[in-house]
Order: sequence, then C-alpha cells, then structure tokens
Amino acid sequence: MAKEHVLVVDDDAGLLTLMQARLEAAGYQVTIVGSGTEALAWAQDHVYDLALVDLKMADLDGLALLRALRQRHPHLPVLILTAHGTIASAVEATKLGAYDYLTKPFDAQDLLHRVEKALEIRGLKGEVARLQNLVQERYHFENIIASSSVMQQVLRQVAQVAVTDSIVCLYGESGTGKELIAKAIHTASQRANGPFVALNCGAIPEGLLENKLFGHIKGAYTGADQAQRGLLQQADGGTFFLDEIAELPTALQVKLLRVLQEREFYPLGAGRPAQVDIRVVTATNKDLWQAVREGTFREDLYYRIHVIPVFLPPLRERLEDIPLLAQAFIQRFSAQMHKTVQGLTAEAIQRLMLYAWPGNVRELGNVIERAVVLAPGELITPDLLLLGRMSAEPSPCRDFVSLKEAQDALERTYLLQVLTATRGNVSRAAALSGKYRGDFYKLLHKHGLDPEAFRDDTAPVSPPTPVTKL
Repeated sequence: MAKEHVLVVDDDAGLLTLMQARLEAAGYQVTIVGSGTEALAWAQDHVYDLALVDLKMADLDGLALLRALRQRHPHLPVLILTAHGTIASAVEATKLGAYDYLTKPFDAQDLLHRVEKALEIRGLKGEVARLQNLVQERYHFENIIASSSVMQQVLRQVAQVAVTDSIVCLYGESGTGKELIAKAIHTASQRANGPFVALNCGAIPEGLLENKLFGHIKGAYTGADQAQRGLLQQADGGTFFLDEIAELPTALQVKLLRVLQEREFYPLGAGRPAQVDIRVVTATNKDLWQAVREGTFREDLYYRIHVIPVFLPPLRERLEDIPLLAQAFIQRFSAQMHKTVQGLTAEAIQRLMLYAWPGNVRELGNVIERAVVLAPGELITPDLLLLGRMSAEPSPCRDFVSLKEAQDALERTYLLQVLTATRGNVSRAAALSGKYRGDFYKLLHKHGLDPEAFRDDTAPVSPPTPVTKL
C-alpha cells in the first residue's frame, strides 16, 4: 500500500532537502516547494495527507497559507515550522486550525513522531466521518423496509415532523422499531451532525438514573473524585431519546419537566444550572394517559411530551412487510456469517405470514438469524423457523390471522417482488409469474399497484431477479 503523501513548504532550500531525506527514509511520499504561492498551485492539482508549512516566508506567510489550504482542504492536517522567536505566532496558528507546530532546529525523531501522530488523527477523523455517513445512510427513511400502507403513512408523518424541533412521542409494542424511527428522525433533522443519545428509563436502577441523566460535579458525593457529564449534556446540540418513558420515576419526572421547559438542569452537587440545546424524542409501549389516570405519570409531563404522537403498528398489522423484512435479515446475517443463504421457500414464507409475532420485528430478526445459522443450503425451509417459545409447534389459534388475509398479503408481496425484478414491465412480469397479461393486470388492480412506479429508464437492463413463486 502506498505511503501517505506529505507536502513540505519552506523557503530554505537546505532545510527542504533535509526534511525530504528524513521523510522519504521513513517511507513517505514527499513534495517539496520553496514558496507559499507554489504550494497553493500544487495543492490545487494534487491531494496530500499532511502539510508541513514554514511560518515565515517571503511571498506568503505560514498563517495566510494555512488559511488558504484549510479553505481548499478542510480536513488536511497542517504542521507549522517555526523558530524560537515566533512561537507565539505558531500558537496562533493552532487556533486557526493547525494540528501542531515544530520548533527549528528540530530533532529527526521528534519530526517523525509528530508527522505520524498528525496522520493518525487524520485517519481517525476520516473513519469517524465514514461511520457517520454509514449511520445516516442506514437510518434514512428510504432505507426503512416498509411496503405496507400503514407503515408508509407512519413514515410520511415522521418525515414531516423530523425537520422541526418538536417533541415526538412514539407509541408501539416492544420490538416494533421505535428506536429505529427515533434515529431516522434525528438523521433527517437539522441536528443530524449532532449526537444521538438514548436512555432506556426502565433499564437503570432508580438510584443511579438521576446521576446517569444529569451527571455530577467533583465531590458531589463520597467517591465522586472527578466530575462526570450526564447523558443530557452529552446530547447537547443533538437528539435525546428517552425510551420506555412510562418507567421514569415520579421524582425524576418533575426534573425532566424542568429540562423540557427551561432547557436547563442542575448536575448533582452543582450550585448553578447547566444549559442544554436538545431535541427530545420519547417512546413507550404503554398507554401514557392510562398511566396518568392511575397516578404513575404526571399529567403536566404528559402534555409536555405529547406534542406529536406517532403510533407504530405491530407486525401482525403489516403482513406485507414480513417477507421483505425477512429477506433483508437474510442478507444481513448471511453476510455476517459468510453463508450463501439466498431466501425462503414459499412454504416458509407462508409459515411466517401465519404467525402473530408477539415480539414484532425484533422477534422476526431473531428467528431469521437462527434459521440462517441452521440452514444447510441456499433456502430456508419451514422446519428451520422456530417460532414461539423456541418450538416448531404451531402457535395457538388466537395467534392466527385469517387465511384470506395471509393469502392476500403474500400475493401482494409477490407482485411487488416481480414488478421490482422486471422494473414494471408487465409483459415480462406476467410471463415470469405464469399468468396471462390480462389476468396479471387484474391482480395489479386488485392490490392497487401501478407498474409505472417500478420503472427506471436510467437503469441498465439486466435479466430479472429470481423471485419466490406462489
């Protein structure tokens, strides 16, 4: 692998030669230039991993060159070379964005050490940016798998509220994806570059929860030998997600209400309040108004967080999504386990559609992960789907939807698959499904599907992707 490319700028020809020799001996690619103007010309046409810039040059001083380089390449680390008499200016350079400064005459090992550290920091920043992009891509609304009309309506609603700063309260059974939706709201908001901090109110003992939320100052209690920022401060500038908010103790409900109203709170032991700028998203699997009537949840807090309620449907009410979600899980777990599982048999899909999914999407993911582990071939068969209490036995009758509902949902999912595979070409889709063109149109009309929505004239034509036939 090619070593990093370093740009060295100094009007001292002897020093340039020395630095080039030192850096090339360490394996770096080196470009040396004798003026700031020349350096800008090289930076215009080449990409560098690091720049070493002399502070005092005749045509363009180091500070001006630093500004120009940072404007063109914001993530380029710059090391300032300075003499003893100009250290104050070098410190000023670090305030303008320079990574560090090196005093002449320099020690060869010190030079290489600082170069290595600067490049290491650059690599870490690049990795952070890459991970942030991956997170934003993963949690974007377009990447949430949902073809059912009920989930499409939910996604339209949360897409509208995401661009605001209003408090959102997500309702839904355990496993319906409340945190996923909360992250999508954050990703689509103006706070996307800020932190996303989550707290499950029911997962932390009451005695520790206050400290977790608000943090403490040094000496706040026995053993507090250093200050600690709470989750609220960690979320400053971003989104704070309070999951299972119905489990928040009454005493902390009062303090949370103050945070929501005043955007300030007192860390434990502090004499002055801390300010925070956060967007709050809450979630619960309980009826909060019923909790208010029972006296376990404050009515004023209820109205404060209930600005925009969003209700996530359980998986049994979005049957069309089951095959799509299952296929997505198969792709994920197959890649993780380096297996070649490609999909499910028609009988396996029917088995998934006939189950009530009390654990919702989370349970479906666990079932598919287990099936991928056990699958000996490319297709998952019904015997690999261990449903309910880790048993392959059919679930109780009360867990079944009607056969007509299951058949309709499976039929619609099949049509979505075949239209996607053929990019809305009805003739090819009808032939692939073994139906006459007229009969295929009737099926499309029955399920309210428009072939035009699946067409992409810009995409290259390729053979249709195999789909599971009914």
